[in-house]
Parts: sequence; C-alpha cells; structure tokens
Amino acid sequence: QKTSFHRSQTLDFKNGYAFFRLPREGVGGDILFENHLSQDELDDLCAKGATLTYGQVKRPAPSRFTPAFVTYDKKVLKFDAYFQEEVAISPEENYRIRQVGLYYYLEDDSMCIIEPKVKNSGLLQGKLMKRHRVPKNEQGDYYHWKDLNLGIDLTIYGRTYRLVNCDSFTKVFLESQGIVVNPPEELVSDPYTEQRRTPVQKRIVPAGPDPFRQFLTYDTKVLRFYAIWDDTNCAFGDHHPCIIHYFLADDTVEVREVHKRNDGRDPFPVLMRRQRLPKIFVDKNKNFPSCVLEITDHEVQEWYSPKDFGVGKTVTLLGRTFLIYDCDKFTQDFYREKYGITDFQPVDVNEKPLEKVPQVIPPYNGFGVPEDSLQNCLSLFPKPPRKDIVKMLENTHKVLRYQVALESPVPEDKNRRFILSYFLSDDTISIYEPPVKNSGIPGGKYLKRTKVTKPGSTPENPIYYEASDFTIGATIEVFGHRFVITDADEYVLNYLERNAESFPAATVQSIRDHFLPRKVVVETTSSGIPKKDLDDLIVEVQKELKLQQPFNTRQFHETFHHFDKEGTGFLDKTSFLNICDRFNVPSSTILLKKLIDYCSCDDDKMVNYRDFLLA
Repeated sequence: QKTSFHRSQTLDFKNGYAFFRLPREGVGGDILFENHLSQDELDDLCAKGATLTYGQVKRPAPSRFTPAFVTYDKKVLKFDAYFQEEVAISPEENYRIRQVGLYYYLEDDSMCIIEPKVKNSGLLQGKLMKRHRVPKNEQGDYYHWKDLNLGIDLTIYGRTYRLVNCDSFTKVFLESQGIVVNPPEELVSDPYTEQRRTPVQKRIVPAGPDPFRQFLTYDTKVLRFYAIWDDTNCAFGDHHPCIIHYFLADDTVEVREVHKRNDGRDPFPVLMRRQRLPKIFVDKNKNFPSCVLEITDHEVQEWYSPKDFGVGKTVTLLGRTFLIYDCDKFTQDFYREKYGITDFQPVDVNEKPLEKVPQVIPPYNGFGVPEDSLQNCLSLFPKPPRKDIVKMLENTHKVLRYQVALESPVPEDKNRRFILSYFLSDDTISIYEPPVKNSGIPGGKYLKRTKVTKPGSTPENPIYYEASDFTIGATIEVFGHRFVITDADEYVLNYLERNAESFPAATVQSIRDHFLPRKVVVETTSSGIPKKDLDDLIVEVQKELKLQQPFNTRQFHETFHHFDKEGTGFLDKTSFLNICDRFNVPSSTILLKKLIDYCSCDDDKMVNYRDFLLA
C-alpha cells in the first residue's frame, strides 16, 4: 500500500568540495537503522564471499523495487474498433460505419479514442474521446485492461464500440497475463464510402450530330439581336431595351438589359442567364406538380434555334415577350449565308412624344393674394411666391402714411377718418381707424396688411396699387370700399422729394401743394411774435372768452370741419369770421384780432383754424 517512493539526497558539499554521504532516510521516508561500520568495512564485506558461519543463516537483501508507472511507461494497448452511427437526414444512407482506434495506457489505466481523419469527409474527426480513466458503471468502477478483448462490444458514454483486432504487443501482453485472446474479426467498412469509391459508368452518347464538332466550328460566334421587352401591362411597367445573345457553340440564349443613366432601375445587366430555352414541351401529366422539377430533354419537344429569331419577330422567353427590331452585322451575314434572308430593315420602336395639354388656370377664388393661390395650380406641394429680397432690405421700416375719408352714402360715415399705411418693402396696404369717444364706432384695425388690386384688373394679370397712385384728393378703392386721400405725413413729402426721379411729377407736386400753406404758417410763426409773447396772448384770450357767454365747443369744432370740404385745415377769412359771429365769438376785440392775424396766411386771405382751435 505504499504510495511514496522518494529517495533522499546523497550529494553534499564541505569546504567547497562535493562528496558522497550516506542517505539519512530510506525510500519514501522510511527509517534507516544506524550503521556502526565504516565505509571501508562495508566495502570489504561487499567484496568478500559468503562463508559458512555458525548460528542463524543471514537472508540476502531483497531486489530493488520498481514502481508501476516506470515499468509500464510508454506501453500502450492498441485495439482496432468501429461503431455504427445513424443518419436521419440523408436519403442515400441510413447509417454510417466509423472506424476508430482505442488506446489503453498501462501506466495510469487511462483510455482515449481516435478516429483517423479522412479528407473531405465532412465529419468532425480526430480525437473523439480525450485520455482519461473511463467509468465502467454507476458504482464508480473504471475500465481495466482485464476487461478488454477481441470480439466484444464495449459501451462508453452511450456509444457501443466493437473491438475487432489488436497489435502484436497487445496480444503478447494479454497472453502473458493469462488472458485468452479471441480470434480477430474483419473490420466492417462504410457502405456509402464504398459506393462512392466505385467508378461511375460513362454515359453512352447516342449516334447523331457531334456536339464537339459544333463547339469547334462555332466557338466564340454569337448572334446579337436588339429587342424591346414590353412590360406596360404590369404595375409600374415600362419598355425595357434588351440585347439577346444566341451562342452558336451550344445553342444557349442569354438576355441582357440595357441600362441608361438615371433610369431609376437597379444595375443588373443579366436579365436571363445563359441557358437552353425550351420552345415546345411534351404533353405532361397535369396531376403531377412539375413546377419545381428541372427540365430534361425528355420533357422538351423542341428547343429554340437560330431560325426562331429574326428582325421583326416576336419571341417569348420564359414568359417574357420580346420584339426583335434590329441585329448586328455578323448576325446579318450568318442569316444571309445559311437561310438566304436578305431583308434586315430595322423596326422603328421609338415612342412618339405625347401631346402637351395646355394648362388651364382656374379663376381666382378670392382667398389670399392671387400669386399665393396660383401656386396650388402649379405644383402638388405649393411653395410661397418669391419676394424681392433686395427691395425688402432697402425699404425696410419705410412706411408712407395718409389720412383718408370713407366715401359712403351713410351719414354716420362722413366724419370717419382713417390712417392708410403703404409699406414700400412689399407694396402692401393697411388701414387703421383711430377710435373716437362717444362716436358709436369702436375703431381699430380696419384692413390688415395685404396687397390691394386696382379696379378693372383681372385675377390672371393683377395690377396692384403703387406709391405713385396716392395723391391728395385721389380715390382708392379697397375691396369695394372707396376712400379719398385728404392728408399725408410729412415723411411722405420728404421721401418723394428725395426720390423724385422714381415718381411722376404730378404726384410729387400734389403733395407739395398740400404742404405749402403749412410752410407759410411756419415761416410766419418763426418770423412773427416771439413764443413768450404768443403764450401770453393765448392766456389773455382764454381769460376774455371765459367772461363771455358759454357755447358748445364740440359743435364749434364740427362746424369748421364741415366747411373745410377738402380737409386742408384752412378757411378763407370771411367764412372764418362768419362762423365766429354765429357762435358769438367776439372777434372784434383787440386780443382776438391779434390771434386771428397770427393764424392768418397768404396775405390775410386764409386762416388756419386748427391752430386757432388749439389756442
């Protein structure tokens, strides 16, 4: 039961020299009894022979012990075996015989199974079971070399191996241990492998035309036809230009599609690969599904040949109909020599251009501006009309403002005043009505910013109002409402004078004539009474008027506006004095005369009643 066989150290060093010393322990750590003899005495005892002595006879020393792993080192039992493997996915074989070699290592009772590798077998071959001690049963026993013999079935991990033969060393070893070795058996071969090794019988070619002669005669000679495949009956179909190649060497046909740049199709040049195409089939059994079977010569009555092709003919190849409209020069020479055909007039297959139907623009529906509504007729996804960006950048924040009066038969609308704004950046117009207290009209935005067409313009050719159309006294018609321009902003006069070359002279002169009386008043004010004296005069006039009988100030203001038909803010002096007398205003007093003279202009013929009312 000894498991350790270590030997103790016998080499030692003293004063730098190596020398031999006796072991202190035996093999495997056994206790050595102390020896009182010297080394010389021991050597003498070893040299002397055995002599008869009195007493008990001494036994000789036991032979030297050799461990099993040393005795059986590199000694392997080799058996030839095979096992049967089921094949369930192949129609050609039901099982497979696989030949293996079983190796048993005597030094540690381990085993391994190796299958010789066969080239192109398609199987995972080589070491099927790595070297280890193989369990024999569920009780924990392992296979021993005593369990191995020829002609037995050995089950390892659910797979049964048949041991049929062994090498000479294995046979000698087993017999030396008292085991009777069974006679060897013949190693079974795989039936499918043997079938593959049998030579294939050559096909007997029936007597007839020699295909090899045809190949040598017509090799590299191809008939080229230009055809059109009409696919318009299908959804998104079109006319596909194609080239049909007929190879005379083996009577095969190839169809290639001609692609153009940006034709919107995938660039696959080959529409039909090179193959023999059947023309007429033999009557088939309709009950047998033949759509998945390959076509053989027995099922085809006639194949396509060169006589089936020609300029102007229509051929059906695998369900597709092609119209041949032209061919190359080699094809013409071939048909001329073999079939005597001389008419090779190309067929015109160019599509006639469709007549362009003129687009009819529907009438304007009144929603939005005409340019914006027109975009719905020009494209499926309308885009906003283009704007003059340069004009918008140059005239941004430039607005011409005018005071307009509504021309209406309704009496309540006569005194309504509006502010008309003309935007120079995009020629749009907006109208705003200043709110007036107790007028019954809320006021506010009257027309949002939009382009306004002139009366008489058509929706197809709209004409919009421009800055040159706004003059004092001009009538502007805005969506059925008529407005009369009565006043303008001073910015209008300054803008027109700076850009006089872009406006008619009548428009600029109209604005100048309107602002001329105001300039005269400004000049009179600047050259007349000082501002302090003018303020003192207004205070004295107000004190004097408070002493008079009170009158209706609102009615007094409305009377001045009523007599000012054009809305200029000026009345002739006679009409001005008559109105003052009607409302009992003491215009003959010295203070009021001074104030009237201050508000007078144009040689005292006109009176600015607005300045008078403000005072």
